[in-house]
Amino acid sequence: MASPGKKHFALRIDPRLWAEIERLAAQDLRSANAQVEFLLREALARRGRVLPPAAPPEPEGSDR
Repeated sequence: MASPGKKHFALRIDPRLWAEIERLAAQDLRSANAQVEFLLREALARRGRVLPPAAPPEPEGSDR
């Protein structure tokens, strides 16, 4: 099941590239999806882009 607050999208990717991402993910004890997100964040950081911190999740039952 997907994490709440995450964007869903389809990705067409070369099967050889996906296989390598899965190998890296296994080495780093991550899911392939988490590995893709990690690699994207790493690439953004190398380009000097910093994401703003995520907003903390609202407590369940909040009336906001």
